[in-house]
Amino acid sequence: MGINLKGKKVIITAGPTWVRIDSVRVISNIASGETGILLAEKFNKLGAKVTLLLGPVGRVILGSRIKVVNFKFFEDLRALLTKELRLKKYDIALHSAAVSDYRPAVVVSKKINSGLRNLKISLGPTPKIIDIFKKIQPDIFLVGFKFEPHASRPQLLKESQKQIVASGADLVVANTTAAKGYAAYLVYGDNCRGPFFTKAAMVTGLTKVI
Repeated sequence: MGINLKGKKVIITAGPTWVRIDSVRVISNIASGETGILLAEKFNKLGAKVTLLLGPVGRVILGSRIKVVNFKFFEDLRALLTKELRLKKYDIALHSAAVSDYRPAVVVSKKINSGLRNLKISLGPTPKIIDIFKKIQPDIFLVGFKFEPHASRPQLLKESQKQIVASGADLVVANTTAAKGYAAYLVYGDNCRGPFFTKAAMVTGLTKVI
């Protein structure tokens, strides 16, 4: 851990994903993509070759050496990520995107009438995108992110270990806003570093343990 990042190929996912309800409506979340953008800038500054898959967060200006690929929908991210991992060998993956956990069981191909008095939408789980990384590139160093806004430290660590086991992640960034604002921990093996009380501090800490 603590490797020289110069020349390392790094892929980062960031921002929210959309899932369709009908031809004009979506379900999304309030993720800003800030963490992934900070990661991209920091890893780029340290000499890594960064590819950032960025969800719908508005216009973002990044350094010219960062390759940015924009997406909006869950299926777009899954397809883009699969394509990238099959085409190029990456050393490190940072999966910080706030991926939709659920999607409508049925997507209406046209706009649903806005005059309905009662609209019910049945949701089903989406496939876990984090599982793609190790399936395509088993040797990639995978960093997952676990956000539990109301979790205590023990709960965060427990959920992080679950993600490590389920996805094969090498490290999980566990973060919460439960106490006095943002707090993050770096969980890997039997180790836990933190808390970090800003995203910038977490990013710096992460570069030191990868």
